[in-house]
Amino acid sequence: MDHPAATKEKAQTGEKDEGAHVENDDILAKQATIDEHALTFLSALQKYPKAVIWSVLVSTAIIMEGYDIVLITSLFAQPAFLQRYGDRLIGTDTYSLSAAWQAGLSNGTGIGTIIGAFSNGYFAHKFGYRKVLLVSLMSIVAFVFVPFFAPSLPVLLVGQILCGIPWGVFATMAPAYASEVCPMALRGYLTVYVNLCWAFGQLVAAGVLSAFSNGTTKAAYKIPFAVQWAWPIPLFAVLFFAPESPWYLVRKGKHQEAEQSLLRLTSGPEKAKVKQTIAMMIHTNALEKDLDEGTSYWDCFKGTDLRRTEIVCMVFSAQPFCGSAMGGTPTYFFVQAGLPTSISFKMSVGGLGLAAVGTIISWYLLHAFGRRTLYVVGLAALTAILFIVGIISAAAGNAAGGYYAQASMMLVWLFVYYMTVGPICYAIIGETSSTRLRNKSVCLSRIAYYVAQIICNVINPYMLNPTAGDWKGKTGFFWGGCAFVYFVWAWFRLPEMKSRTYEELDVLFAQRVKAREFSKYNVDPYASTDSWLTEK
Repeated sequence: MDHPAATKEKAQTGEKDEGAHVENDDILAKQATIDEHALTFLSALQKYPKAVIWSVLVSTAIIMEGYDIVLITSLFAQPAFLQRYGDRLIGTDTYSLSAAWQAGLSNGTGIGTIIGAFSNGYFAHKFGYRKVLLVSLMSIVAFVFVPFFAPSLPVLLVGQILCGIPWGVFATMAPAYASEVCPMALRGYLTVYVNLCWAFGQLVAAGVLSAFSNGTTKAAYKIPFAVQWAWPIPLFAVLFFAPESPWYLVRKGKHQEAEQSLLRLTSGPEKAKVKQTIAMMIHTNALEKDLDEGTSYWDCFKGTDLRRTEIVCMVFSAQPFCGSAMGGTPTYFFVQAGLPTSISFKMSVGGLGLAAVGTIISWYLLHAFGRRTLYVVGLAALTAILFIVGIISAAAGNAAGGYYAQASMMLVWLFVYYMTVGPICYAIIGETSSTRLRNKSVCLSRIAYYVAQIICNVINPYMLNPTAGDWKGKTGFFWGGCAFVYFVWAWFRLPEMKSRTYEELDVLFAQRVKAREFSKYNVDPYASTDSWLTEK
């Protein structure tokens, strides 16, 4: 048996060793933070090519949701689809789908995506990103059979709801995964890439529907549904080998597995710095546990996390209300504005091509101006464009020149939207939340978007539909007013998060720094609490 003095000496030595170990970890973590700030975009690409590839592949699943959003609403203007599911207008040979069924089918997807997004927040926290993603890819293969063979509108509605569930998972998982596998220098670009996938999905849908716009057989709408089978199977085969998020593994206390995952995401000399990065992740996780221990949905609405939840939900819910209910799926609007169906489909292809170009341009703008400036200026520009559309419709709504002027302005709207509000919100939601609540925070933001989309999808058909409000382009006045409300909110409440590590953002929110003052401070999360912030 050891002598009490010897035992005491061992205990003291152990305490010193443990303290030295903690101090060494803090040194490693601080060095990782310094390295993060020193990393440029090009050097990050060279050192983390595997992280970029895996993030891009996971985000590719978003193409399916972007495809369907355009698909179902564009079918409202396709003669073959209307003849199969619509009602003949009295005294004519044309068919139309009622405003109620338009709203129902559009919102069916929204209901499913809300279920999927909410479920993802729970299951991804419990089982990890990779397993949930693979199960979702398998389920979408089965669910697409329902709308493809739907004999009636109610069955088609059920199919839209079922397909919406995995789409909700893809939409919430992609930005969260991108923000967790990439260094700070690439974080904004790869979260914004999610929106490029969305735009690409819409462009593919517009192209497919344009090819079948004059079709008169069932194939004209069945083939567009069948195209949805093109993505899940090859994606499953590739993503089966995807690494799990190291942040998720750190949150679960699986530090050794997190290190192995990070090794799979890095290349060359950076592999030697993996322990530094893991130490920074552990330090960040510990800091957030000190600020707020919980990881449930309810914790997103407590303490400093309430402000962060407000930001992510507002920036995402702005998307439908700033005009995307009218311009985001433009084919139906073009038809109601007075353009021929074939030209409307072709202009939609051109507009969504502009959307893809706009998203690519946003990468440069994001680096040059940051998140807050792009988002606020974007909302101001969209407000102006929507009011101009309303004015044109009121002044020359029945003239051919007026039709094309409105359509042209909505193409400008698409271009501006996809340079600013559309893609930038993905960078904002990927950075705003704490790392321990990120998945649930992203899910809540997307749920806020889907709820806003459902509201807008109910309102918009009743304003545009010729059997209801028949407002045509004057709908721009309504959506322009909504966009202005969000502009005012963003001006006062949206902070700038460019070039901040997650630890630094934790400190800024914990210290309740005003939104317009985020860029005024230097942050040192490794200093004493009183010295966390110093003015630049």
